[in-house]
Formats: sequence, structure tokens, C-alpha cells
Amino acid sequence: MSTSPPLFDTALLRRRLARARDGGYAGFLLQRLAEDLDDRLGTVLRDFGTILDLGSPGDEAMPVLARRYPGAARFRLSPLPEAGGLAFVGDAEALPVGNGCLDLAVSLLSLQAVNDLPGTLVQARRALRPDGLFMGCLLGGATLTELRQSLTQAESEIEGGVSPRVAPFAAIREAGGLLQRAGFALPVADADSITVRYADAFALMRDLRAMGMTNPLTERRRHPTRRATLLRAAQIYAERFADPDGRIRATFEVLWLSGWVPHESQQKALKPGSATARLADALGTVELKGTGDV
Repeated sequence: MSTSPPLFDTALLRRRLARARDGGYAGFLLQRLAEDLDDRLGTVLRDFGTILDLGSPGDEAMPVLARRYPGAARFRLSPLPEAGGLAFVGDAEALPVGNGCLDLAVSLLSLQAVNDLPGTLVQARRALRPDGLFMGCLLGGATLTELRQSLTQAESEIEGGVSPRVAPFAAIREAGGLLQRAGFALPVADADSITVRYADAFALMRDLRAMGMTNPLTERRRHPTRRATLLRAAQIYAERFADPDGRIRATFEVLWLSGWVPHESQQKALKPGSATARLADALGTVELKGTGDV
């Protein structure tokens, strides 16, 4: 029986991340998200004893975790070897952690490139102890919408067709459902939009290469993009997505996910009909009885 090829070329992703690190990794987006992670963890009024950074492409989350939880055992699952041997090398889709070993798992910008996101979230939930917390972010569907539109139009004009160039991203309406399917309680999903400005489309493309975020699709076109197509895409980008000062905008939509492993101490929704007070009394209004007619 034939099976479909994986959506993402994981080996290629690792090679491109390694090349980005060797050439000077552009970590500005990860640094911003590490600061956001710090703010979000600041609203969680409890401590964690065993913590894992699940596959983040850089170690920007680790100083945040060390500062917030200095007494915790902190580990990092990295896609690549790191200096000093401070991280385990592994794949987030094959989590090398036993069940119920962790209190907190975090992840920054790795989950949008896994081939089985529901399965990866299930593994994260199983690795956490009861009342353990998962908190992570991945790129959402509006990410690089300007670049995608410009490349699509340019390729259609110059080459008479369109090839897959930018990976599909999850939508916010799907994120909460994925957490529930994975077995998390109290799931929360929200979106944040980060706009980065560049001199031109080529400066954006250089940053994407320096983040290891160029086309990772298994079904990508295997030959280089024509120079004429790239020039036309840059022209379209400047025409449609430039500010008055001439600089272009690039959108990164970030989906934040958080969920807890079920535990008896957590809040639970009341059963229908179990309320002991009327909403009308609390609001000081008169309750209107329905007639049953629509």
C-alpha cells in the first residue's frame, strides 16, 4: 500500500538551520518570543521542578527558564548539536522522554514544521505529569502573506504556473481543538501579529535564510527560481506592501498554545442545570420567560 510523502523534509530543515547558524543566525524573532514567553509564564502562579524546551531552533528560552525557575532541572531538545553539550539532539515528533517525567514543556517556533502536529502534542501531554503545563508558539496562517502573494503573482505571470514555495501554517481556529484532541485540559489559543520592516523583498529573503526558514516542503520545485521571477516578485511586493517611506512590511502571525494535563485540583465546568442562583438576580433585572416561538 502506498503512503503519501511527509509534508516537510526534516533532514533539509536541519541542514538549513545548520547553515543559518554557521552564517550568523538571525535570532531577533526568537528573542522577541522568548520575552513573550517570560510574560506569559509570569501569570502562572506556581513553580515547576522539571522543564523541557521542546525543539526550539535556538536556546533563547533557556535564560528565561533559568531566571524564573532557578531550582528546576532544565533540559533542551535541540534539532542540532550545540556547543558545550548542553542539549539533547532529537526530534520533537519522537520525544525521547518517558511518560510523566516533566512539569513544564515549552516550545518556540518548532511545531509549525512537524509532520504530525496532533501526534507531537499527544507526546508532549504524555511526557507531562498530572497538572503539568505545556506552553508554546508556532507560526500561523497569516505569516508571510505578503511574500506568498507576491511570489504567486510573479510566478503566474513569468512562468505560467505556481509551485509550492511557502509552507502551510495552522489557523487559530484549529489550535484550541488540537490541544483538546491531544488530551489537554483548560486549553487556550491566541494569536499575535508581529510586523517586521525591510528595505526590500531581498532583505527579507536573506533574513529567512539566516533563520533557516526557506522552503522546507518535500514537494518543492527542485530547480532554482528564475531571476526574472524574483525581480518581478520584489517589484509586486514594493507596489502592494510598502509604507510611505518605501520600506516593505512582513507579517509573522504567532499562535500561542497552552494547556494543562488533567488533574483533580483543576477547575471544572458545572453540569447544566446545577446553578443555585439566577443571573437575573445577580444583574438586578427581571427575568423574561420565553414563549417557545421563534
